[in-house]
Amino acid sequence: MNLRKRNSRASAEVHTSAMNDIMFFLLLFFLIASTVTNPNVIKLMLPKSSSGQSVSKKTITVSVTKDLRYYVDKKEVKETDLPATLGSYKNLATDLTIVLYVDRSVAIQNVVQVMDTAQKLNIKLVLATEPK
Repeated sequence: MNLRKRNSRASAEVHTSAMNDIMFFLLLFFLIASTVTNPNVIKLMLPKSSSGQSVSKKTITVSVTKDLRYYVDKKEVKETDLPATLGSYKNLATDLTIVLYVDRSVAIQNVVQVMDTAQKLNIKLVLATEPK
């Protein structure tokens, strides 16, 4: 007869190694996703386009808000100082592209003025739109 007590209770263990892996991958995903996004600080309602393409060369952003404020790389610039500011960027890089963000309520004349300035400086200009 066996009178010894048997340990009939199973031991409770929590394995957390899988959770550490999951947390690492989530952290890595959010770090990569946050560096890819380019938040536009200036709120604009862009026109929509079905044939939009992205630009990956040396670019500068020019934004025109609905109250006709001009921004070059998120720095406010007067409309009269725009050619000089764009000319200074042209001196820094030879293959330069302007990405023009214009609110959809801005008159086309203001858009044409920026386009004319870019043409005079021989800078390629691309109009930013939202996908449909």
